[in-house]
Amino acid sequence: MSAQAERKTENLPQWKKEEVDELAEIISEYESVGIVGIAGIPSKQLQDMRRDLHGTAELRVSRNTLQTRALEDAGLGDLVEHIEGQVGIVGTNENPFSLYKELEASKTPAPINEGEVAPNDIVIPEGDTGVDPGPFVGELQSIGANARIEEGSIQVMEDSTVLEAGEEVSADLANVLNELGIEPKEVGLDLRAVIAEGVLFDPEDLDIDVDAYRSDVSTAAARAQNLSINASYPTDATAPTLIAKATGEAKSLGLQAAIEDEALMPDLVSKADAQLRALAAQIDDEEALPEELQDVEAAAPAAADDEDESADDQTEDEAETDDADADDDDDEDGGDGAAGLGEMFG
Repeated sequence: MSAQAERKTENLPQWKKEEVDELAEIISEYESVGIVGIAGIPSKQLQDMRRDLHGTAELRVSRNTLQTRALEDAGLGDLVEHIEGQVGIVGTNENPFSLYKELEASKTPAPINEGEVAPNDIVIPEGDTGVDPGPFVGELQSIGANARIEEGSIQVMEDSTVLEAGEEVSADLANVLNELGIEPKEVGLDLRAVIAEGVLFDPEDLDIDVDAYRSDVSTAAARAQNLSINASYPTDATAPTLIAKATGEAKSLGLQAAIEDEALMPDLVSKADAQLRALAAQIDDEEALPEELQDVEAAAPAAADDEDESADDQTEDEAETDDADADDDDDEDGGDGAAGLGEMFG
């Protein structure tokens, strides 16, 4: 605390000194410190909110002058400009994004009173109001709702915007909304700013869709890996896939070239057998065939085709790369495939 701040504190009454000390303790105890607006929150609801925050954050409400003094003494003067109206200091060891999300989730609907400013457009929805025919239909119409009596009750015929955001609520509108049980505003702790690790965050900085952000990061990572694989750029993450891809391409080339290698022999024999059976199936004179091929079914050619295609498909199965272009890769893979065969076949 500076000498000037000490002199200011010395001139305070004892109870104010104690209050500043308690505020300073909250500020120093937590990693994130912020200012929250509490205007319009009934005392009971405020106590409930404090209780709900227990274990996650601590809220302290005090005079604005004392909060200002405590923040300035702690070197958090950037928060002082947000001390206006009814506010409190909140401290937490959670990150600012988690704090903002928790405070927003804790907000609850509440009725709006005469003289308050509408936070958003106020709409009376279409449907049965549940109110028996009477003077209330005139009250609805007087505030701009399309209402009339039908089937023994007062009906609102269409969604009716009765007040736009930023306009002041009249006594008549407040009464109608109360009668219908419409609560057009939210009551809760309104985070105005928070400082964490020396960085000041405004609500606009913290209002992000976490799921969408996580999805964007995952998509970017997948695309980066795909680019790395298609560019044959080895990393810890892509090396296994690149090796599998090269192995598959080498094997495919070996099968197409009919290279007699121990590792390829089972596949070469299967391929030759399928081709032989496909050819036998095309001969009408069974007597011209060896006995073991005389019962070959006409469907055999399909099997042969499948065998031919399986080798080409293997590379795609082992390395899933969205942007792979089989035609473009023929020229590029020739060198890599030959190198792979060199290692495979010695």
